Amino acid sequence: MNSDFIEQMEATPKLHATKCKCISALLRIFLQFTTFISAALAWYLYDYFIALATLLLTFIIMGIIRSKIRNSVIPPKQREFQYNDKGIADWYTARELCIEIKEA
Repeated sequence: MNSDFIEQMEATPKLHATKCKCISALLRIFLQFTTFISAALAWYLYDYFIALATLLLTFIIMGIIRSKIRNSVIPPKQREFQYNDKGIADWYTARELCIEIKEA
């Protein structure tokens, strides 16, 4: 009898407070651009070979950070779906940083 139920997917949370939206935007910018900023900084300070190595290394590190954040807040039955950086940042901000009280 329990097999007749369809699993309901939980929608990506909507952030309502301005503070929460700003935190989510900063987290999204961190996830998207840290790789390129660190490579550009390494290129400016050192040379292109070290910049290329930095690009590859930060690509791997940011992938690990992104997956750790994603797996810590997204429900287990929804982890197989693709989420962009904005979705991951919204989930993490709503679940961990800005827990808003739902009004009835």
